[in-house]
Amino acid sequence: MKKYKVMSKTELCQEKQQLEERFADIKAKGLQLDMSRGKPAVEQLDFGMKMLDVLNSTADLNTETGFDTRNYGLLDGIPEAKRLIGEILGVSAENVMVYGNSSLNIMYDTVARSMTHGVMGSTPWCKLDKVKFLCPVPGYDRHFAVTEHFGIEMINIPMTPKGPDMDMVAEYVNNDPAVKGIWCVPKYSNPQGITYSDETVERFAKLQPAAEDFRIYWDNAYVQHYLDFNDKEELVDILGACEKAGQPDMVYEFCSTSKIIFAGGGIAAMASSKANLDYAKKQMNLQTIGYDKVNQLRHVRYFKDIKGIEEHMNLHAASLKPKFETVLQGLDKELGGLDIGTWIAPKGGYFISFESLTGCAKAIVAKAREAGLVMTSAGATYPYGDDVNDSNIRIAPSFPTSEELKIATDIFVTSVKLISVQKMLSALDNV
Repeated sequence: MKKYKVMSKTELCQEKQQLEERFADIKAKGLQLDMSRGKPAVEQLDFGMKMLDVLNSTADLNTETGFDTRNYGLLDGIPEAKRLIGEILGVSAENVMVYGNSSLNIMYDTVARSMTHGVMGSTPWCKLDKVKFLCPVPGYDRHFAVTEHFGIEMINIPMTPKGPDMDMVAEYVNNDPAVKGIWCVPKYSNPQGITYSDETVERFAKLQPAAEDFRIYWDNAYVQHYLDFNDKEELVDILGACEKAGQPDMVYEFCSTSKIIFAGGGIAAMASSKANLDYAKKQMNLQTIGYDKVNQLRHVRYFKDIKGIEEHMNLHAASLKPKFETVLQGLDKELGGLDIGTWIAPKGGYFISFESLTGCAKAIVAKAREAGLVMTSAGATYPYGDDVNDSNIRIAPSFPTSEELKIATDIFVTSVKLISVQKMLSALDNV
């Protein structure tokens, strides 16, 4: 396949005409396809339906210690749920606090409380002249939306194949007391699917923050979301690494079962040091007397332990892997060798990250929308929606059916080719 960059103007014009005809044929079909977010497909949601049968009006709703889950109390979660989350994250149950159904909610509240009341006795952030967060990019748009909402300055940190650029992270964290946090999706990152290396995690643990209230916001959303159980990646326990380095309070780790079981119907948790959890519980006492412990019990009775989680996640993997392969094979077949884009083949998570030619991402997404394919807005994976290179596009293969995904991939690669050819012809015209 001949690279576009070595084509003559005549060849590019011929290619453009063929692509426009192909695109017109697709557009005429009047399709409506959605790859805008990493939502579980109906099939994935169906996997968990039997969880609704484990509790009924005749069920014993007491915990293993005899506590009645229908009543108030146990602010930090029932013991069985703390243990299950601990097994999911690979941490001790003593380091776990179970909340409601949303880990994003926990992260938002954690930032909000830091703004109004500080972190373990430190000055409330709202009283400071400047508060900064480090943001590995491309990254999770909702993380960035939270910090932007509170007026926190966001600083881009480039991602590498091993995780964030740790030289930059250390330079900021160790020297600037205004840097209060860093967003991280450490396993099968959103959107690139990168798992932080052992070295990266160790370097996080050995940071020497200039700010006493600096925290690592470790959003371990995809800790169990592998595409193949026999080819899953491992992640070093950040809590253990920080404790070993003598800095046990430096990390908040978040997770939920929303993409394991039901979106919006899971349980969410934060894992951290005893001091951090005690401080959080002191504040939480003013907000709630306890979360949905019946739902926590339902989870435990259904999954039982980490083996139950893994058996369930193998079903998700069997559903998701072919979808990822469909997209990746389409990218390889249609774009491989053209030199107009790069992408990463992840081993887990919910996304494929695509890098177009500089200045093309927004146009590609807009072109795909013309043909009925809705994708995440270009730039969404950067703070303030500002991808200075206008090149990153997040592909979410999970929600469409297999047949829809083949069509969606065709729309996408055709849009990439067409916009790339137009850019090259424009460059030639301006020479």
